[in-house]
Amino acid sequence: MSSVIATTAIRGRFLDIQNTVAQAREIHDQVRYVEDGLLISQNGKITYFGAWQDGQHLLDANIPVEHYPQQLIVPGFIDTHIHFPQTEMIGAYGEQLLEWLNTYTFPTELQFKEPEYATKIAEFFIQELLKNGTTTALVFATVHPESVDALFEAATRKNMRVIAGKVLMDRHAPEDLCDTADSAYTDSKALIEKWHGQGRNLYAITPRFAPTSTEAQLTKAGQLKAEYPDVYVHTHLSENKNEIAWVKELFPSQNGYLDVYHHYGLTGSKSVFAHCVHLEEHEWQCMHDTDSAIAFCPTSNLFLGSGLFPLHKAWEKQVKVGLGTDIGAGTSFNQLQTLNEAYKVQQLQGNKLSAFEALYHATLGSAKALSLDDKLGNFKQGKEADFVVLDLNATALQALRQSRAKNLEDSLFALVTMGDDRNIVATYVFGQCVYQA
Repeated sequence: MSSVIATTAIRGRFLDIQNTVAQAREIHDQVRYVEDGLLISQNGKITYFGAWQDGQHLLDANIPVEHYPQQLIVPGFIDTHIHFPQTEMIGAYGEQLLEWLNTYTFPTELQFKEPEYATKIAEFFIQELLKNGTTTALVFATVHPESVDALFEAATRKNMRVIAGKVLMDRHAPEDLCDTADSAYTDSKALIEKWHGQGRNLYAITPRFAPTSTEAQLTKAGQLKAEYPDVYVHTHLSENKNEIAWVKELFPSQNGYLDVYHHYGLTGSKSVFAHCVHLEEHEWQCMHDTDSAIAFCPTSNLFLGSGLFPLHKAWEKQVKVGLGTDIGAGTSFNQLQTLNEAYKVQQLQGNKLSAFEALYHATLGSAKALSLDDKLGNFKQGKEADFVVLDLNATALQALRQSRAKNLEDSLFALVTMGDDRNIVATYVFGQCVYQA
């Protein structure tokens, strides 16, 4: 693990959301903007945040202060659903979910049994996240334990908080990509013991989706969750209508798709279900009752033609939602671009996504979805010092638009609508600068 600089001091314009909320309309009251602020971190944790005027006396003369007077500093972006092995097949043409898996995904993932190959892509993947201002991610690996090792090793070198796990898949996939119920259990158990809680790493039990796991394997997954209640569950749910119909054929005794996971003990406060585009009423209720979370992946839902996620319904039903890029069906690592698509997905349903709500979903809302809002998501004292420095004028067009911004909210909305990796000036993880443009 890279050594942690004892003290970091950052001066600049800061923006965050102070507290989690129950309704979108409450976010505006939680917005905190400090025009000339100071953030001090020691050993990766925030020890002071507030006005420069009030905090500068806390700094010894020998502590260098990084000053970003023109930029905007926000909490690090949090990606609640992404596939690291699919990095190289981003933008694969022309299929919907089930065909896309068979045509592109499975052949790509076969390569990850080679540790050297897994290491190469893991390094690239972590660098790409940081370059896009993403400081925490919930990640799918492949069925190979080597892929999990490679990812956690790459994340550890940056002191980065990553949640990941080995894919469980014992049917309806190429033979070389399948494990068994027993090997899935044994391999996952060994990986949990090795990685969960080591540094900032956390583990997720990861069935790909219900159709690729037998009842025996889902039983073993539930057993793992019972033995290690502190680990996560990460899988897919109700992304595509053909997929939902297939699940109902495969599990006729269960009351729909979510009930398959619920039946095997895989719902709960640390269970994150990607997509949830087509949930039925009783499934929304189950998500709420079990405190399970949804990863909203607008870019991939549009790219694969899966449908429009009803974000307003999640607020109405009080279900936690995080934001996911879903690389490689998603077409960008960048959470600003993902929010741009999220806005359009809501517009198509006659709803609005405000700039401040967008910021909430990319930061504190996603931290809450991952049960990490006590550690991440804003600049509260004691939290982990993960943040990103943004240039609002990264292009000539952005600079022109920003010069016409009416207020902070309008300025942020322009960033969300037009932003991409060019806006990322620097990314800080655990108090250290790990990426600079």
